[in-house]
Amino acid sequence: MSKELDKLLEQLIKLHPKYIDLSLNRILKLLQKLDNPHLKLPPVIHIAGTNGKGSVLSYILNILKENSYKIHAYTSPHLSKFNERIVISNNIISTAKLIKTLKNIKKINGKQPITFFEITTAAAFYLFSKERADFVILETGLGGRLDATNVITNSLINIITPIGIDHQEFLGKKIINIANEKLGIIKQNSVVIFSKQKKIVDSHIKKKLFKKKNEKLFFNQNYKIIYQNNNLFKLKYKKKLFNFKNPKLNGEHQIENASTAITAALYLKEIGYNIEKKNIDKAMLNTKWPGRLEKTKKNNVIFYLDGAHNIDGANAILKFFKKKDIKVWLIFGMLNNKNIYNFLKILKPILLGVICIPIPNEKNTYKNEEMIKVCKKLKILSFKKNNFSCAKNFLLKEINPKVILISGSLYLIGKIRNRLL
Repeated sequence: MSKELDKLLEQLIKLHPKYIDLSLNRILKLLQKLDNPHLKLPPVIHIAGTNGKGSVLSYILNILKENSYKIHAYTSPHLSKFNERIVISNNIISTAKLIKTLKNIKKINGKQPITFFEITTAAAFYLFSKERADFVILETGLGGRLDATNVITNSLINIITPIGIDHQEFLGKKIINIANEKLGIIKQNSVVIFSKQKKIVDSHIKKKLFKKKNEKLFFNQNYKIIYQNNNLFKLKYKKKLFNFKNPKLNGEHQIENASTAITAALYLKEIGYNIEKKNIDKAMLNTKWPGRLEKTKKNNVIFYLDGAHNIDGANAILKFFKKKDIKVWLIFGMLNNKNIYNFLKILKPILLGVICIPIPNEKNTYKNEEMIKVCKKLKILSFKKNNFSCAKNFLLKEINPKVILISGSLYLIGKIRNRLL
């Protein structure tokens, strides 16, 4: 049945090319044919930002599950299989239901122009409208203002995770342009929770949004991480101090992501939802978000898998390994719309060398020769291999490393992760 799903998804990609023309018109026309399911949803928590969206979504999902709530969730991209993108009442959607829904919506859309992300988002809304849940958590795919998820007209909470430089070809060259697109998910009178932002972004947010007095309730300065050690962190929320268990996910940035999620949970408690602190702690310990500094051991070598592909992601990796005083060999592949030079330049202090590989079955991957050329320019020792197996075997037989990092793209991680776990 998974082969049938793969074939169907391939058909959708071919029928509806990956060309992205940011617009809401196409998906709104399709949703109208589906009787507007996006207007029949439980309370929505909508998340936009450059980094940390998936982790924040996962933390909130687990906090609410631990408190016995039923959740629909929509996230992208997936790592191993497309089903991961759609959660229905706390469970990843079954392949049979997904095939049936996609076939139906493809038929209803007919030959009207639409992108792959738009048609799959419409499918998620359709599914969410058919089953009971207490909340819907939506992660934007690209940007915010014109993202396919932004057809919703109301949201209970809007969350803006850290904004950085990414997808400049669609969102604008400057970080302020990108911020404006992300802020486009904010609905009038909804609560907005901001993760810690760069100073330039924080300043812009205040100038842009606080002009509209009394329209919205903001939490961008109402929580702060006061202290953390190996086991817990203190969170100040509205002048109150709370102790929470440290999340199990690796990296200091995950404390920030967890704090953003907890702030959302504490607000829900404030407005009458049953949220218990002990269940937040349980969620911190139980939350998993694969492919984000994910650690595993094989052949007596420690592997870290991280789908980082932009500057902020590279800085998070650098900070993590510097704190541990570890240098790594990097197995690296990246899509050719990303800034490979800046990414590797940031990681250089922790690199012993780089093994360049193309991302399997991705026509938009950097070629080995292109990656080697950048490594030479940065004076980083590098080798090229045809695939992950060749790269791993080379390292294990010729180099005998202690730690191997695999990074550069979530697509790369998704295609090789099952071989290591």
